[in-house]
Amino acid sequence: MVRKIVALYVDGLKIAGQLYLPGKGDRIPYSVVCVCHGIPAKSPDPSDRGYPLLAERICRQGFAVFIFNFRGTGASGGNLDMLGWTRDLKAAIDYLYALPEIDRSRLSLLGFSGGAAVLVYVASQDERVSSIVTCACPAEFTFFLGVDEPQSIIDHFRGIGTIRDESFPQSIEEWLSGFRLVSPIRYVAGIAPRSLLLVHGSKDEVVEVSHAYKLYARAGEPKQIIIVDGAGHRLRQNDRAMAIVIDWLKSRAKN
Repeated sequence: MVRKIVALYVDGLKIAGQLYLPGKGDRIPYSVVCVCHGIPAKSPDPSDRGYPLLAERICRQGFAVFIFNFRGTGASGGNLDMLGWTRDLKAAIDYLYALPEIDRSRLSLLGFSGGAAVLVYVASQDERVSSIVTCACPAEFTFFLGVDEPQSIIDHFRGIGTIRDESFPQSIEEWLSGFRLVSPIRYVAGIAPRSLLLVHGSKDEVVEVSHAYKLYARAGEPKQIIIVDGAGHRLRQNDRAMAIVIDWLKSRAKN
């Protein structure tokens, strides 16, 4: 397995990524999986190797894997911004699509929570994406509903380090409108006729499982929904859920 450090530049911001390539003996070009993390709920834990470990696990199955930090997170620059996140993902797809080691006909997206929402929005408009997997995906963002003081939301994200600039956002209402726009329920039908897998935990404490059923009802064929009994929101830490995801990705790569 080979790991390469990657830097993309979007809107003048550095987007930090890592590309994992299988070792010798695997066929080139590789099917590729681009992994999209969710919206951080708290300050980062330096000891958490969750996404690199997941990337290594998928790569061992013969896939190239790309993980990256959306703007406002990790080693990437900028501030948390949903519309900015869509541009970050588009740049990641552009990067992968240009790699000679990559099979352009097998470019899959795997997203978690808010990152899953972003990939639904982007994939619905980008035919280069061959299949997508969403884990704990919200049908729409609701965390700001009923909040009397929207500034408190900004203060929360500033407190955990995802909003870094004092002057950002210039308009809280415009910033919130990005979350309203990137609502998967509005775009999930645009995934068809490409394959879609919706994975959700039956005991998701952040995004109720009803969101998965709403998305499934709106999506076109081919589609599949899997509810992991007893699983919570952090599906990347659930071995059963990730085994299901990887098996599904392998089945798509063989088609």
